[in-house]
Amino acid sequence: MRIVSFNANGLRSAARKGFFDWFAGADADLLCVQETKAQEHQLAGPEFLPDGYRAFFRDATTKKGYSGVAIYSRREPDEVRTALGWAPFDDEGRYIEARFGNLSVVSFYIPSGSSGELRQGFKFEVMEWLKPVLDGWLASGRDYVLCGDWNIVRSALDIKNWKSNQKNSGCLPPERDWLNGLCGEGAAPRSWVDSYRALNPEAQDYTWWSNRGAAYANNVGWRLDYQLVTPELATRLQGCSILREPRFSDHAPYIVDYDGSLA
Repeated sequence: MRIVSFNANGLRSAARKGFFDWFAGADADLLCVQETKAQEHQLAGPEFLPDGYRAFFRDATTKKGYSGVAIYSRREPDEVRTALGWAPFDDEGRYIEARFGNLSVVSFYIPSGSSGELRQGFKFEVMEWLKPVLDGWLASGRDYVLCGDWNIVRSALDIKNWKSNQKNSGCLPPERDWLNGLCGEGAAPRSWVDSYRALNPEAQDYTWWSNRGAAYANNVGWRLDYQLVTPELATRLQGCSILREPRFSDHAPYIVDYDGSLA
């Protein structure tokens, strides 16, 4: 089973750069997209749907052309969910879940706080509200893959300029404490498994590069894109990769291979 997570920073823009040409040959079972930056009807053409896939969307209703998530699947899901029950989050198009038997695959887009204090405050609200939801999923007995752009790094291994970003959104200590708490740094009896870090304990790779200056050319990046999995599913991790080239977005697709079939 191969799952791709990709923040497109505008799916129509990524398509013009050849993303779906690449994806058609990627042999993926599922694609989780963040930042579609479009309404569903704008992504209805054949150029946005490779042969053999079905597509499901949750658009932002608060502001058109903003945020938005999607899941592309080879197999018809048993169920697709697009709301978690808190309108400020749901209406920004930040969650979609496809269910296949006992497996849930989620495309998440956690807010960025980089635009100022108001959005950083909202990010903290989302983190506080989301924690018991994720705890409930972890205790549910279902297998989960949480794909997406979490807009948080975990450690110095996940960001080029660690010291100089300690006061910047995405690297703030409370953000890192929250994400690391989800991933078992603490006394939690069960925790989410960071697939990349489980497979690459000491590696230093990035999935996002600023468009400012020469960040990409100099590999001054951040690892913001994850596939967090339940402990049972972690035993099926086979390998992962970050597709730096070709470049379709300011984020790179993050690809994970799991032992076994879709469900």
